[in-house]
Amino acid sequence: MTEQTDQNFDPETGARDIIDLSAPAEEASAVPANTRVLRDLTEVQIADVTQEVVGALKTVYDPEIPVDIYELGLIYKVDFDPANDERGAKITIDMTLTAPGCPVAGEMPGWVEDAVLRVDGIEEVSVNMTFEPPWSPERMSEEAKLELGWM
Repeated sequence: MTEQTDQNFDPETGARDIIDLSAPAEEASAVPANTRVLRDLTEVQIADVTQEVVGALKTVYDPEIPVDIYELGLIYKVDFDPANDERGAKITIDMTLTAPGCPVAGEMPGWVEDAVLRVDGIEEVSVNMTFEPPWSPERMSEEAKLELGWM
């Protein structure tokens, strides 16, 4: 992360003025009225956004397996940075595939990014592919195992 030099940024709270009415018109900026700004969130609001991101991840499927990537255990980590900029938050996702030679290895990160960008207030998504630790069926949820007839 880079150091904030914006005079409207409060480093203690992470708050930033949405509209600085004291600034000259050429320096003023505003967030569009229909944009949800994700900063200074309560724990309940963070939980709500987290559920929306998980819901978005559950819309992405490995085309060879009838279970979404979240329930398959392909998502290793999701980082949420609500203070990314004035308009939206940044999500960073670490994920894997069921096998390094997966035919959709080049496409899956884009599918994940597109799905999460549909969450209101998310401005940027970064998807990191990793194979450490390697995926194994033990990472699947009970729901996924039931769907596949493994329980």
